[in-house]
Amino acid sequence: MPNADQLLAKLYALRKDYADDPEDETYQALHHAFLFISYNMATFKEYVKKEAEKEEK
Repeated sequence: MPNADQLLAKLYALRKDYADDPEDETYQALHHAFLFISYNMATFKEYVKKEAEKEEK
């Protein structure tokens, strides 16, 4: 499983793919998800760590 930084980077890349139409619903969803997660990175890292531990079991 990718780490939190890798997941955020992928979300950023996906967001850029839709950046040519800022009114597009997909762009809006990716944009706001990216912003929310980046502003709450510590919580996201904790979540990703817990999910990774679940997969190991």
